[in-house]
Amino acid sequence: MDAIDRKILTLLQQDADLPLATLAARVHLSPTPCWRRVQKLRDAGVIRKNVALCDPAALGVGVTVFVSIRTNQHTQAWLERFTRGVKDIPEVLEMYRMSGDVDYLLRVVVPDIAGYDTVYKKLIKIADLYDVSSSFAMEQMKYTTALPLNYAS
Repeated sequence: MDAIDRKILTLLQQDADLPLATLAARVHLSPTPCWRRVQKLRDAGVIRKNVALCDPAALGVGVTVFVSIRTNQHTQAWLERFTRGVKDIPEVLEMYRMSGDVDYLLRVVVPDIAGYDTVYKKLIKIADLYDVSSSFAMEQMKYTTALPLNYAS
């Protein structure tokens, strides 16, 4: 990956709908070589997919909750059951297996506390949980989907 690829990715992370001619001009290439580079980045899995980023508040899910989960069961069967169940809850946008005191961290979007209570009840039906701790985001200070490209080689 060279500087032109990084510039292409920077621009596409800002606006994936950027017309090819505009993208090519901004990276100082003609459209065909620029298209080839974009295709190469797709084929390599660097560009996974193009999506529309929606405004959570406009869609009625303006409350973000970070849910810390601890379990006392660390079997493969438990993990698979829990992962399958969480994937079926559309309000859970992200799920991470963590190191340290927390086993799993979820990012959940809901309309309000009652909405979160519904998600909570779904979570405790999936698998036995030792501890569930929820933190409601008061204000979003930074949000981006753009990944840093200075580490890409």
